[in-house]
Amino acid sequence: MRIKDKINLEQEGLEKEGPITIVAFGDSVTHGALGFGEINYETVYWNLLRRKIVEVRNYIPVNVINAGIGGTTTKASIERIDKQVLTHLPDLVIVCFGLNDVNGELEEYLSSLKIIFERCSASGAEVIFMTPNMLNTYVHPNTAEVHKGYAAVTAEYQNSGKMDLYISSAVKLATEMNITVCDCYSEWKKLSETQDTTVLLSNYINHPTKEMHELFANMLFELIFKDGTDVTDKNTSTMYEG
Repeated sequence: MRIKDKINLEQEGLEKEGPITIVAFGDSVTHGALGFGEINYETVYWNLLRRKIVEVRNYIPVNVINAGIGGTTTKASIERIDKQVLTHLPDLVIVCFGLNDVNGELEEYLSSLKIIFERCSASGAEVIFMTPNMLNTYVHPNTAEVHKGYAAVTAEYQNSGKMDLYISSAVKLATEMNITVCDCYSEWKKLSETQDTTVLLSNYINHPTKEMHELFANMLFELIFKDGTDVTDKNTSTMYEG
């Protein structure tokens, strides 16, 4: 059952279908990483999304499982799917990888992503591929000293078009597989035309600021409820807060 339909369940339907369950499957951004050595689970995009859904109608519990691990890739995450994603019988799996995969080979990224899409789709869950943020475009002076060497590498990935290629190829794959795409990367690219997007990264490399997690959450929410957030009966005893 789609989330936009599940939000309207009453007691009988809730007993049968259960609460809304979302699994966020990805890397350090999904994990909750911000600045150097900083993790914040309150401001990460999936928690902001959960809050937005609850605001639509709080009678339906919304559970989000964080299956993000800092530093991981699509290939390394394939073995995690059963135990960390599908075991929860999710209504929706949000897949967000690419920031670490760009260090490897494009074909490995795409072939691994294909397996993830196939496995999650076969479970019956909705699947959304959320494209990540841009990388830094230069080495910011406030970058942690230990990471300045890597910041130079990631800036080259972004400026040379390598990151663009990885994400556009992933979007093409998702589209061909009928996987819904939440293209946050394209929004970052638009911002880059008028803003310094490197300062929108908490670690000045690849972790978006708390404010930019709002962009992810807002785009996901709008995509999930793209035909509106109308609740069947606003006058039921379900504490509707529209």
